[in-house]
Parts: sequence; structure tokens; C-alpha cells
Amino acid sequence: MASQHTLPSPPSLHELLARGPVALFVDFDGTLVEIAPDPDAIRVPRTLAANIVGLRDRLGGRLAIVSGRALRDLEGHTGPLDVARAGSHGAHRVHADGAIAGSEPPALPEAVVEQLQTFAASQGLRYETKAHGGALHYRSRPECEDAVQAFANRIAGDAGLVVKRGKAVAELVHPGADKAGAVRAFMALEPFAGATPIFIGDDVTDEDGFAGAIEFGGFGVAVGERISDKARYRLDSVTAVHNWLEIR
Repeated sequence: MASQHTLPSPPSLHELLARGPVALFVDFDGTLVEIAPDPDAIRVPRTLAANIVGLRDRLGGRLAIVSGRALRDLEGHTGPLDVARAGSHGAHRVHADGAIAGSEPPALPEAVVEQLQTFAASQGLRYETKAHGGALHYRSRPECEDAVQAFANRIAGDAGLVVKRGKAVAELVHPGADKAGAVRAFMALEPFAGATPIFIGDDVTDEDGFAGAIEFGGFGVAVGERISDKARYRLDSVTAVHNWLEIR
């Protein structure tokens, strides 16, 4: 794929909808809300949840929020979200009414959680407990990146897990917990089935989502300045995403 800086802006959502049904898969941090120094410090626009529901209705229900956050954490910031959503990098998927989509993945083994917590405490890092994974955040200590990644890779290899890398975070999850899996799961279900999927995201974990969209004849839209291997289009910022989605 071309350099991120040469990717064009996507056609308007109005134009795409005129061609046929569209299914939108949208990341949260860095896409719908600005990245914050700490994951708990994000500022969520007061009208965001209502605007997301309005977008869902415009799309005939074919909208899913796909986040690295656990779903409980996500809704702790947004309030109830009456849309399809996938948390923990796509591992935990629910329909708009909250019913589980597919099977609920297992939690990390307790021994792994203990090792992650001990390492985080020893390095002065933030450990985030998730229902289906565990994340080491090093945004406040960027000099620890190599140590965090090496430790995460070692623990994952020993336990048969995989490491998902994001912006100043390394998260251990079970195999198959990725955003492409979320796209596949929802695209097999109504009302998503048969629509053209578009995945919008800013982080390296969203590359999986882009790949999932491509599998079903759709495409990815990268957000921000990060170079993307799989995106077809680019939007400059969170504000540009809101404008494109017409939820400003």
C-alpha cells in the first residue's frame, strides 16, 4: 500500500451509501476520541453516544465499535452503547442489544495475570486487567518499550498466547482475538451480511480490521500519520473522522 501520506481521502459516506449497503467498523481511541496520556483520562464528547446511535440508524444497524478496550471499560466512558460492539481487540463481541455474538472467550490464566502484575509493579507501569486479556501500558515510561515487549513476548510464548501491540501498550490475548475476527463474525450475521465493510482506525492493531474488511470486498481507512500497510484511504484526525461520519 502507498505511504500513509499519499493515501487519498475516502469518498463521502453519502456517496458510498448511494452505491449500496455499507457496514462500518470503527475503532475508539484515536479514532472517535483523542488519545490521552492515560487511558482513563480520555475526554468523550457529551453527544458522542447519541450521535453513534443516530449513525447506526442511518446505516440500518450495520455499525460496530471495535476497540482494544474491554467492553465494560468502553461503556464506562461512553455510557450504554446500543450498537454492535467488540472489545478486547475483537475477542468479546456483542449485538446491539448486548447479547453475545458467538462464544465468549476465556480469561487469561491466573498465573499469567500474576506475572504481568508483578512486572508492571516492578517497572512502574500501569497494568490494565481485562476480562479476556491483560495490558501493560508504558506511555508514562517510553524508555521501557523494549523491556515490555521482550517480557510480553516471553510470557505469551510460554503460555500459548499472542501479543497485540498498540500505541505504548502491549496486551496478551488468546489466539484469534483480533479485529479481523470481529469483522468476520459480524459479517456472517444480519444486518451486516452482504454489505460492503469499511474499517476505520488509527493504530497498528487496526491493520487486522482493515484486512478483515478487504476479505469481504471492503477497505480500511487509516486515521492520523501512522504508516499503514493495508488501508486504502486516510483521514487526518479524530475531527476528520467525525466530519466524515457526519456526527459533528
